[in-house]
Amino acid sequence: MTLTLEKTIHIREPHPKQEPFVESKVKHGIIRAGRRSGKTVGIAIKAVLKFMEGKRVLYTAPTSEQTDAFWYEIKKALLPLVDNVRYKLNESERYIERIGTQNRIKAKTAYNADTMRGDFADFLIFDEWQLTAEDAWDDVGAPMLLDNNGEVVFIYTPPSLKSSGISRARDPRHASKMYQAAVKDTSGRWAAFHFTSHDNPTLSREALADITQDMSRESYLKEILAQDDDSQINLLVYGCFNETICKIKRFEIPAEWMNYSGHDFGSANPGALFAAQNPAGDIFLHAEYSPPTGKSTFQNVQAFQEITKGRTILARVGGSHQEEEIRQGYTAQGWPIVEPFITSVKAQIDRVKGLMEKNKIFIFNDMFMTLEQINSCMWKLDDMGKPTNEIEQEKKYHLLAALRYISTLFAPDTVKQPGPAKIPVWRY
Repeated sequence: MTLTLEKTIHIREPHPKQEPFVESKVKHGIIRAGRRSGKTVGIAIKAVLKFMEGKRVLYTAPTSEQTDAFWYEIKKALLPLVDNVRYKLNESERYIERIGTQNRIKAKTAYNADTMRGDFADFLIFDEWQLTAEDAWDDVGAPMLLDNNGEVVFIYTPPSLKSSGISRARDPRHASKMYQAAVKDTSGRWAAFHFTSHDNPTLSREALADITQDMSRESYLKEILAQDDDSQINLLVYGCFNETICKIKRFEIPAEWMNYSGHDFGSANPGALFAAQNPAGDIFLHAEYSPPTGKSTFQNVQAFQEITKGRTILARVGGSHQEEEIRQGYTAQGWPIVEPFITSVKAQIDRVKGLMEKNKIFIFNDMFMTLEQINSCMWKLDDMGKPTNEIEQEKKYHLLAALRYISTLFAPDTVKQPGPAKIPVWRY
């Protein structure tokens, strides 16, 4: 985004989830967002726009690390203005101001009322609000905005056990309560915004894998999906997955173990899972396939052959009853796939859950896409807020569909015999 204020400056284009709060005109806004979701960059875009309108902008966060990120974005955008004649930069106190006016933008480390005192603004930002003491707003922030009818934005990620030790808040859920009040507000004074780490188009899969690999399910829901309500975990379709036992470090799968694959079709976003079974009947998910862009059947088969190179595949299963033509296409390319003998989605889910409840499905901890889907797949709620038998946004869970198909090959009580008979064996 290119803008002119005596000189040309450049700021980032907001991504689709940043746009609503960047463009919002409400006096009180609160943003609930996941880690690395772009919340600080988004608010920096809005702060620069407010500064260009002549506003006095004050950004606060309880940690210097957070203010560093905001200050970096501000300097990158506004340094072309700094000439010490009309605009001045003070690096030690982290502000840029229009000389002789109250037009200023400042980044400040603050976590309670005392650390907030001595500044004023007509556009105020509290980042990491869940870690900030309530009196920062009650005793200082709110009075600061009274005289000029100013605006405020609160930003937070739902608090987890990791953050509880550094929070300055009396009530660890004060940010969550403020968000819920904003959602219910009908006066037009408040607006609430929510987005997840996955909504940031600039966040790479590798970075997401790095920050989620060692997370617990609760931390994932809070810090990545930015889910506030602790009851959300009860809505998970696969809440029975015991990550303490069954989320494991990668090891070399023995060559003699039996191997299987499950496939969910789609020209734009197919999904495939690869599993091995040990002599005791335990199932180990060891490889996942979910290309970011659509590939041809031939390209998919090439990828499958590379993943399973040197292994004997006893069964490949996938697709609905209506997708026989697609299965035939894969067979023609040398990768025969059979239809699951259990066709009901609900029955397939029950089969997966039956295996998980017996701790028979193990998943390597670097398979972040599969673990992500397990930790985010939830039941759809009805008009009364009660869970139904339908999956919320089912079509996006391609790897879980592949897992459902694989599960049809095993019975939860024995998990030793594949389901369909006369499955061709192929070696690559």
